[in-house]
Amino acid sequence: MDRVAIKEEWILETISNPLRTAIQSDGRIRKWGYIEEVGKYLRVVLLEDGETIHNAFFDRSYKEESQ
Repeated sequence: MDRVAIKEEWILETISNPLRTAIQSDGRIRKWGYIEEVGKYLRVVLLEDGETIHNAFFDRSYKEESQ
């Protein structure tokens, strides 16, 4: 399967309406969202300020029941 480019709208939707949010030990904030178009979970990592996007990727290890 070809890599799917992560759309900015998916990132913004995940930040605004996450399925789950977790704070890392370094203060960064992880948010997950499900992207229907590709059938995958997206993880967005924000810096401690809660606004700056550090990283975004499809999280193959995320399981819905792990919420």
